[in-house]
Amino acid sequence: MSLKIRLARGGAKKRPYYRIVVTDSRNPRDGKFIEKVGSYNPLLPKDSDQRVTLLAERVTYWLGQGAQPTDRVHRFLDVAGILKREAQNNPNKGKPGQKALDRIEEKKEKEEAAAAAAAEAAAEATAAEAPAEEVVAEEAPAEEAPAEEAAAEEEAKSE
Repeated sequence: MSLKIRLARGGAKKRPYYRIVVTDSRNPRDGKFIEKVGSYNPLLPKDSDQRVTLLAERVTYWLGQGAQPTDRVHRFLDVAGILKREAQNNPNKGKPGQKALDRIEEKKEKEEAAAAAAAEAAAEATAAEAPAEEVVAEEAPAEEAPAEEAAAEEEAKSE
């Protein structure tokens, strides 16, 4: 017989309440149990004292008898200081899934295509504007020369 310390659900629909019980692992979740060693009310705020209640001496007794806590109960026991739980590491949890990676790839391809189209449009626009700029460049020195002459004439008058 393998013993488990686990949660047994009670309470009404959408109003869960759990008993922390010691039971045979083959029994159903809410079925027969050996002993109730605590309770858990997830509807209470996290800082509430009544959220998790444990009978520490009974829990340590059953742990000594070989009972294995479930992950959730192990967390409660760690917070209570009864049993140390090592932090678990799941490096793949934060990685996006395959569909998300495919969407990102499609988005990159669209952006590259848009950038290439914009570069082509800019190249065509600069090719069309180049002769117009040459004409403007030729006219500019002609306009500057009278301005320089006028500035020289003003300086001569002021002297």
